This record gives sequence, C-alpha cells and structure tokens, in this order.
Amino acid sequence: MLKIQNISFRANPQTDSKPVQNIPDNKPQTLVESEKTISLYDTPGLIHTTWFSVNDIHGKMTRMERIYNMSKEFDSSSPSKTFSEFFKNIADKDISKFKVSSGDVWIGANEKNHQVASNFMKWCGFDVGTPGNHEFDVPNPQNLANLFKDSNTPILSANIDLKAGSALEGRFKPSTIIERNGEKYGFIGISPSDMFERVKINDSLSDISVQDIEKTIQTVKNEVEKLKNQGINKIILLSHSGLHNDKRIAQEIDGIDIIFSAHTHNLIKGVKEGENLFYSKSNEPTVIVQAGKDGENVGILNVDFDKNGVIKKVQNNILKTMDYNRPLFVKDSVENIIGKPEIIGRVKKTLPPPKDILIEDNPHGNIIADAMRFELGTDIALLNTANIRGHFSQGAIDSRLVRDITPFEDKMMVLELNEKQIVDALKVGCTSIPKNSKPGMLLVSGMKYTANKKGELLDAKYIDRNGVEHQIDVNNPDVNKKYTVATDDFIATGGDNYFPVNKNPDYVKQVYDFDKDKLACDYIKKLEQPIEIKKENRFTIVD
Repeated sequence: MLKIQNISFRANPQTDSKPVQNIPDNKPQTLVESEKTISLYDTPGLIHTTWFSVNDIHGKMTRMERIYNMSKEFDSSSPSKTFSEFFKNIADKDISKFKVSSGDVWIGANEKNHQVASNFMKWCGFDVGTPGNHEFDVPNPQNLANLFKDSNTPILSANIDLKAGSALEGRFKPSTIIERNGEKYGFIGISPSDMFERVKINDSLSDISVQDIEKTIQTVKNEVEKLKNQGINKIILLSHSGLHNDKRIAQEIDGIDIIFSAHTHNLIKGVKEGENLFYSKSNEPTVIVQAGKDGENVGILNVDFDKNGVIKKVQNNILKTMDYNRPLFVKDSVENIIGKPEIIGRVKKTLPPPKDILIEDNPHGNIIADAMRFELGTDIALLNTANIRGHFSQGAIDSRLVRDITPFEDKMMVLELNEKQIVDALKVGCTSIPKNSKPGMLLVSGMKYTANKKGELLDAKYIDRNGVEHQIDVNNPDVNKKYTVATDDFIATGGDNYFPVNKNPDYVKQVYDFDKDKLACDYIKKLEQPIEIKKENRFTIVD
C-alpha cells in the first residue's frame, strides 16, 4: 500500500507522525503541532483545499508516466478518507482540488521530448503552471509558444517581458483567477531572475528579458494588490525563483498564502516555522513547499482557510514517485511519440548517484564523458555536472535511459584549447565547492584534478591514451600547449561562464549535429558487457 508520510492514498490512515499544524489566532507564535488524534478548530465556514504540485521534473519521461498515474489517483481519491485526520468530518464535495506546476517540466532541445512534456501537462490536467529556465531550452519561440498552447495549461509569468512581435506574445499572463466551490483563488507566476545564466543562447531566450529579484518582488506586490482589488483573498504564487528568494517574498509581501517553490531543488517535508512557514508584515502566515528535483517526488498540500483567506491549518505531504506504476497505455503513448527504446547494454554493478551532484565526482557522468572523448577522438572531454540528470541502474541499459541521464540535446563540439583555458574552466567549476551551487565542477575524461574546500584548484594532470599522467602547472599553465577537447555548445559558448560568452568562439574546430546521448549509446555498445559503474575519483576535494 502506497504511503504519504505514513498516510495511505487508499485507506483510512493511522499515523505516528504529527503532520497537521493548526495556526493559532494569536500568531505569530510557535505553531501548535497536533497529536495523532487531532483536535481541530471548530471555526465555522473554513474553506478546505488540497493541492497536487510538481516542480523541476526536467523532462523525465518515465517519471512523468508515474506522475500521471498519481494525478489520476489524486482526482479519484477521497480526501476525507485519505487525510481523515486533516479533513475530519468534512464531505469530499466541500474540499476543492488543484493541480499546479512551478516550472522546468520541459528541458533540452529535442522536439519529441517536448511533445511528451506538453502531453503530460494535458493528460494530468494541471490547472496552472509557470515557466522555469529549462522551458527556454526550446530554441524556437514559435515552437515554444505551440508547446505551451498544446499543454492546455494557463502559463503564468509576471516578471518576463517579451520583445515586441515575439511569437510568445499572448502565451504568458502575470496572474489568473480560478473559482472552485464558490471561492475564488488568485494565482501569480514568476520565472528565475538568473535565467540567462542557466540557458544556452537561442532565439527563444533572445525574445525575453527577466526582471531582477528586486523588480520581481515589486511586480509581485503590484499583482497581489490587483487581485486584492478584485476581492481575492486567497493568493498563490508559483515561483521558479528559488527557495532563498521565496523566503524573502513570504516575509516582504502581504497577501500571499502559499508559495509553490522550484529551481533550487529543495525537498521540503512537513511545515516548520522559520524554514517554510513565515509571517508577512501583517502577521499572516505564508507556507512554502518544494518537492525536490527530477520528478522524484510529488507534493500534496492540504490547507484550510478562514473566510478572510487566512490559513488556519496546513499539512504538507511528500509522495515518492517510484512507489507508483507506469500505466501501460501511457507508456505506449509516450513511445508512439519518441519511438521504442533500443537495448544497448547491461549493468552488473552500480553505485547510487552522488548526493551533492554539483561538487562530487559522478561515476554515472564519467561514462558519458568517456563516450565524448573516445567517440570524438579527443585528448580530453569536459562536461558540466548539472548536465547529468539521472543514473545507471543495475540491469538493462536502453536508449531512453541514456536520454534521461543527459537530456539537453546540445550540439557536440571539438575545441582546441590551451592549458590556461582548460585550467581557467576548472577554476570556474571549483568556485561551486564552498557554496554547493551552480555552475558546478567539471566532469572530465583524460584528466584528473584536486581542489580544496575553499574552492581553489590545487593540482591537475592530463592522462594520455596510454594512461600516462602529465602534470599541468595550475599556477602557471602553458598557453602554447594545446589539447583537443570534446564538449557541447552550452559550455563552449559560455554557458555557466566556464568560458567567455561568445556565440562563435574561434577555438571551435568541429561541430556535430547530435548530443552526448548518441555518443554514449555508441560507446556503451562497444564496452565489454555487462559493465560496472565504479568510483574513480577523477576530481577530489581536500581540506
């Protein structure tokens, strides 16, 4: 039986957790956590809601299939039975259901993958969504506009400004109002202010500008006031701005009740004051929720409002996506779009993916880096850690899994770089170590390197095809010593600032019209089967 924080979707639950939190009238005091048997407020006229939320799915198609199953179970389930401790003595007809997405459902440049994401949104029936940064991986603005339209989901972004005449005109609204059970709810969406640091230069990105966080906060304030002036007292923000910014918004803007957060990939369980429960300047509570990354989890948020639109009770639940099946007809529908996967190899032994993917060596990513180097015949391969969005499991490897692991559909390139250019790129990656945030350290093939916890590059070596190590002086790299380097156009043209931003850099020697997934499939087929995923410490961090 599947569980939601010890609460079954299909049964009248018994729980040892303390998931329901009553918000007392004398706020902002510490919340009173309820016991197993809950004494709820008897306040008449409470407005009952339950919210199904996703964020940062990143085009994970097999997870989309499972989430579809979860969404349909959410539609058909009885909240009063599933969450009997929360919705005590409440009829299901009096509980309003919503489904929301706070961005990064689409990812990469593969048109078939985009079609799957649009169909996923439509199949699940999301009430509203907001674009993150990876929606703008779609390189053509007309195609992106069509994908949003095909999703049958209102797309909100108050802080994106469009170039006049863009095909995206009319596809975003700053806010919208939805009515359920006679109650009106206002929704606002915002996209990441660091958009241009997160997306490769393309025509869709050229059609937009995104407000910085200070202007974004003012824009949200203005949009909240517009909704209030229309009599809306329950206001929800879909934010792809990151948890740090959402905490500011919760405390600086009056009138927002719920923030469905995204972008920073936080997994927020429960509700805790000072962590994801805050009070605005007028002392009204705001709850922030976020369900991790890559479609690994779905959130179910239960909220009771009073007649003034103030949250009086809240319960934040996390569901593990892998606990749910992939319906066969949905799997078939997806494969009708992308084609049947090809079995390319097997894994006999593997490792879990790294916990801190941006600053840990990743043996799953190293397979991809090796494929880049060997298939393109270069001295070195460089791959940003954030490009890797999955891992190899024990058993069969198919082409769809490889596409899930590296989903961006960039163009592969061969560069000719000198030692200084390579060392400088490694140093940019090492800046992630103290803060554990983007850009992330570089995965390498044909090299190994060492940094300290301050983010300083200490040592680097080139490893030739015979396995011989050649020392590189990281303090005085040789500008005359050059290497061929396999990478993609995201890195080569300045993505995440590993190299200077330049749409047409002169060090590019060859461009290929395919990405790492093709190289990885070709490479894995040639390996002795079954393969083993093992730790190699291609980069290490020392004190």
